[in-house]
Amino acid sequence: MATLKANTISGIGTEGPVLNGGLKFRSQNYMTFPKGDTVQRGRGRGIWGGGWNSPSATSTNNIDYIQIQSGGQAKDFGDLTEGGNQMRANSSSTRGVFIGGRRPHPGVVNIMDYVELATTGNALDFGDLLTGRGAVGEISSQTRGISAAGYNPSNTNVIEYITIATLGNSQDFGDTEVSGSGSTMAGTQSSTRGILAGNYAPSSPNTSNIIQYLTIATLGNTQDFGDLTESGRHSASGTSNGVRAVFAAGTHLSPGSNDTMDYVTIATTGDALDFGDLGNISTGQVGATSDNIRGVFGGGSNSPLYYNVIQQVTIATTGNSVNVGDLTLQRLQPGCCSDSHGGLTE
Repeated sequence: MATLKANTISGIGTEGPVLNGGLKFRSQNYMTFPKGDTVQRGRGRGIWGGGWNSPSATSTNNIDYIQIQSGGQAKDFGDLTEGGNQMRANSSSTRGVFIGGRRPHPGVVNIMDYVELATTGNALDFGDLLTGRGAVGEISSQTRGISAAGYNPSNTNVIEYITIATLGNSQDFGDTEVSGSGSTMAGTQSSTRGILAGNYAPSSPNTSNIIQYLTIATLGNTQDFGDLTESGRHSASGTSNGVRAVFAAGTHLSPGSNDTMDYVTIATTGDALDFGDLGNISTGQVGATSDNIRGVFGGGSNSPLYYNVIQQVTIATTGNSVNVGDLTLQRLQPGCCSDSHGGLTE
């Protein structure tokens, strides 16, 4: 897929912008990026795997996919090696990796499965996490996948990483710096910086609105970025276009489920701002990813309801989500990734 270097490009339409004093190109989708950033129109296949399946409340091994640009009804992609929930996923532009989670036996696991995103089919074994964990915060670049914190069955602040193109076990990256750390962080990224938002920890006050960041290419601990707009929030889901990160839904200690969406500019530390509202009030993590232009959120629940709806936002423009299709089944806490999220280039 072709890439280009831009001074500045902006807009959405069929006639492209003028670059570097006169070069015009055609594209259905293009956005504003800082000078020197690589710009790519993603292929835009999003996949969801695993999760709690309503009404049986059992874990599924099903994998769905959609083309994010067009939306519509999800189609069957294949199966994970085993059903599970509280799993997360990271990806390059060609490979998706499903990380950890809770399985019927023996509970929290260290399993990592992978799929080749361009070709439907069942997942295969990738390797193992250093420790079994569920509800980790996931970050990925074109080459590296990062799994932060999580539940195992006590909460942990450990960060591990894999090289997505190379099968094998994870390695130590560093630690999250939230006191007590915890699980159910929302993770997303630019091509160089990873962002983790929210937190559930065993110690009072149990939840946190803290946002942390790390440099994907450099091993080490997270640093403070800022705060979400609301305190006491965990189990949100994150996506990005490589410039702006959006965090949606999740759970509060009070009043519980929420439809909040926040955003930050990834390159600039500071507190989050209001983005809009998610169409369904959802507790627990929905599956979130993007095609670098549109963010999509699939599944979720608001007890006793489980959702299969897929909702979409245009990441560069604040506003409420719109429904664009349905997953093949209702699911809560699936892993989700795409071939063109948050700064991926090829």
